[in-house]
Amino acid sequence: MKLKVVWRKVSDYVRYDLKEIAFPSSLPNPPHFKKRRKLTMKERYLVLKEASRLYAASWVRDIGPELRPNDYKKKHETEGELGEESGNRKEKEPSTLEDLAVAARGGMETLRPALQRVYMTRASAYKDALKSFIQGYQEGIQQTMEKTKDEKSSKDPDAPNSKRPT
Repeated sequence: MKLKVVWRKVSDYVRYDLKEIAFPSSLPNPPHFKKRRKLTMKERYLVLKEASRLYAASWVRDIGPELRPNDYKKKHETEGELGEESGNRKEKEPSTLEDLAVAARGGMETLRPALQRVYMTRASAYKDALKSFIQGYQEGIQQTMEKTKDEKSSKDPDAPNSKRPT
């Protein structure tokens, strides 16, 4: 009888628990999760084709209008609308993120100086902030020292002359 129970427990362990330990199942999806439909073979092909085209284009330094014509059409349309409303606008200086993105496309030789500029900018900002904090802290200490001197002098106006011979 005992052998039968032991055999059943060992087989259950191997069948259920060991399988879960070796190949754990993922957690179930949350209740609000909606499953997407599966793509057809044609849709998969189109996605793969577009992804591979964009991947190949990412190796080029400048992704021009010949590779992404739809994006450039949208950009020209919005620029045309904004240009009519605001008249002549000056070109903006590129942000740090845009600068890094352009440098990253150029490879390591262009990325290194861009990163150095970012780090030097941050270091100078940190240095300036630290200087202003130290200056403010020293001013605060001087003010508190002056207040304590004023309070001591106002409490005991004759403190040094208070010794009387007895």
